[in-house]
Amino acid sequence: MDESLTTRRNGVAPPNIRVDVDGSVAVITIDAPAKLNAMGRTFWPEMREALAALEADGRTRAVIVTGAGDKAFSAGGDIAGFAQLESTQARRDFQRDCMRTFAAVEECGLPVIAAVNGYAMGGGCELTLACDVVIAAENAVFGMPESAVGLVPGFGVLRAPSVIGRHWTKLMMFAGERVDAETALRIGLVQKVVPAAELMEAARALGERIAAHAPLAIAAGKGLVNRGVDRGEFDHSTAALTALQSSADVAEGIRAFTEKRPPVFQGR
Repeated sequence: MDESLTTRRNGVAPPNIRVDVDGSVAVITIDAPAKLNAMGRTFWPEMREALAALEADGRTRAVIVTGAGDKAFSAGGDIAGFAQLESTQARRDFQRDCMRTFAAVEECGLPVIAAVNGYAMGGGCELTLACDVVIAAENAVFGMPESAVGLVPGFGVLRAPSVIGRHWTKLMMFAGERVDAETALRIGLVQKVVPAAELMEAARALGERIAAHAPLAIAAGKGLVNRGVDRGEFDHSTAALTALQSSADVAEGIRAFTEKRPPVFQGR
């Protein structure tokens, strides 16, 4: 890599994002391998800032998003961190922050390729749905297990039906069904599966192929393909998730998760 950047706010390097730029292709790495690249509270603004900086640099033509290490793309949001959101306003603001970030990936004028190494769970799976193309290692596993702690994948329920269909979305959301790489390829969640050792090479080769094409055409094409996306859905999803996060079931689900025991849900 000829350049390595880390997004910064208030002069402090945040922990969740690393950006490497090599010619016309940039790699954004979710950099928390000890936590299976879980999306901490700083992840959401960091991702938006990184994409905005790459769009503005005048030379980046394609972006690859991946996870550090070889175990996970991202295990999703920091479940324990949800418990720290004590007010309805804090929960609503958090949901809006997440939605703004997924929208930033969808609306980025640059093509965004997900290179999925290992687990893509919860928010990690949702992030792949926001990307334009998904390349998966053979050991990749996808899932939306939020119902196990009393939640739903707020962005996933909006986007997955148009990608994998309503029934697969419901199976993954209701039952926490995990999908391996070959199944993900078959149902349209993934466009290409490669050996794990070849993942980044394949993603970079695709990025360079795209980068060689006319950038204005790529941006216009992406916008036209996404023209039917309804941003008004985000308000409904945010309201639903905010209400769920205030429920006793979510409090129980998070306690059970942190205590490593089965939850006892009461439907309230």
